[in-house]
Amino acid sequence: PRIIPYGDLKISPAASSLHYGLEAFEGMKAYKGVDGKIRLFRPELNVQRLNQGLARLYMQPVDEKAFIALLKKLVLLEKDWIPEGEGFSLYLRPTAISTTETLGVTAASKVKIFCICSPCGPYYQEGFKPVKLLADTEHVRAWPGGMGNKKFGGNYAPGIAPQALAAKKGYQQVLWLFGENHVCTEVGAMNMFFFLKKKGEDAAYELCTSPLSRGDILPGVTRNSALALARGWGEFEVNEREVTMPEIVEAAKEGRLLEAFGTGTAAVVAPVKQIGYMGQDIFLPTGEEIGPVAKRLWDEITAIQYGKIKHPWGVVIG
Repeated sequence: PRIIPYGDLKISPAASSLHYGLEAFEGMKAYKGVDGKIRLFRPELNVQRLNQGLARLYMQPVDEKAFIALLKKLVLLEKDWIPEGEGFSLYLRPTAISTTETLGVTAASKVKIFCICSPCGPYYQEGFKPVKLLADTEHVRAWPGGMGNKKFGGNYAPGIAPQALAAKKGYQQVLWLFGENHVCTEVGAMNMFFFLKKKGEDAAYELCTSPLSRGDILPGVTRNSALALARGWGEFEVNEREVTMPEIVEAAKEGRLLEAFGTGTAAVVAPVKQIGYMGQDIFLPTGEEIGPVAKRLWDEITAIQYGKIKHPWGVVIG
């Protein structure tokens, strides 16, 4: 392994990653905490997910401990590029690409692994801005048995055109659906959560998100963290289950749809104010504000990332 200045890669135009999608990547961040210490957030989950993607592509896995050690060395070397202040971070993009020179569809015999870094600022520069979603009944992001639960480029490029179509209609993100029942899966490149009041029960509330069992949902690090934190509160049910758009429509009509939000590395939590579906719009009661559940998750996750509270998820590296 080498740490070298940022520059262009030199690979053959016959490299199979350019033709057949033989590549996997990760997205993670390094944070400069309120105590001046530098932290990674649950890096072992990112490396485990990278290895899961490599295995699906029939590539050799990385040594997880050694890979994290290399990431730490890179971050410490580039620590002056980590901006200070809440919302600021150094984005890390570990990537593995096949450099195998072949026009045949075959397993990679040569793989290049690299990581680039980029300083980034707050996702919300002027407070939370809830987004409008278009529930897409035409395009499908992923399906059981496919690659939707892996982080590789083939999952993202097909979403660009539907995203552009949604933007032309005045929506910021696409809510991806699956199957005849229009099961809600993900939003843009984020996991999707709903906070509902349960039907027929006076005081029962539920936070729910799609399960990983179908294999079409990315096992997001922020998703995992949100589920664990919410379960730790013990204040309402936290379920990984299928949620359909007809269920959301019904819950909205009955006043039981309380919050909707996405989770991911970039935004941590992205509140939703409106969902377009089958020619009609569903309006969240939170409006232009972030709901209390989403805000509490954002507060607790960022507190760990920036060292406001001590937690094993915040891995101090310097």
